[in-house]
Amino acid sequence: MEATIEQVSAYELERGKPMPTLNHSYVQKNLLVSLDYRYRKTLTVLSELNLSVPERPDAVPDIAIYPKLQIDFLHDVTSMTQMPLTAIEIVSPSQSDAEILAKFERYFNAGVQSCWLVMPSFQAISVYSAFGKYRFFSENDTLTDALTGIELSLSDIFS
Repeated sequence: MEATIEQVSAYELERGKPMPTLNHSYVQKNLLVSLDYRYRKTLTVLSELNLSVPERPDAVPDIAIYPKLQIDFLHDVTSMTQMPLTAIEIVSPSQSDAEILAKFERYFNAGVQSCWLVMPSFQAISVYSAFGKYRFFSENDTLTDALTGIELSLSDIFS
């Protein structure tokens, strides 16, 4: 019997997360554009932002949604201590359910109000309002995040 050793890329080692795929990147771009277009005046939508989460020094959701932030270009921030309203994770083929759920548990414990689990292969998004409590949206549904008031057409995300 031969053992298989899975290689971890430099990207994954450096960032502590799976390397994004084409589908991941495409869906992330669509989410960023759609959210920014609809909510730019009231929300700040950020990608790959370092969060200081208590149970682990840093966590980096694919997308973080904040109430409108004042950006100070002279004084940058390397790790946010203020938690976002929403943390969005886009599943990569190498990620396990347990890994994503552990992230969501840390996010909720840190004060994040909602977490979205984006599943490109299913063209679906689950919106978690608490750990273990979610609504599933697919196909031509309009995603509704009851905690933040965000609404998005899934056809805009997966087309």
